[in-house]
Amino acid sequence: MARGGLKNMTVNFKGREETLEQIFSAKPIPVTQMTKKIWEVIKKFKLLKK
Repeated sequence: MARGGLKNMTVNFKGREETLEQIFSAKPIPVTQMTKKIWEVIKKFKLLKK
């Protein structure tokens, strides 16, 4: 990982209209799957800023 890691980056969800149920589904899922889905949304909408 680059020097400084993720502490110098921000994720801005402002303006997103998706609900948690739309992102994760209505069924219970493990935390590892939640993390993967969150990163999919971040990458899909280019929400990560340096």
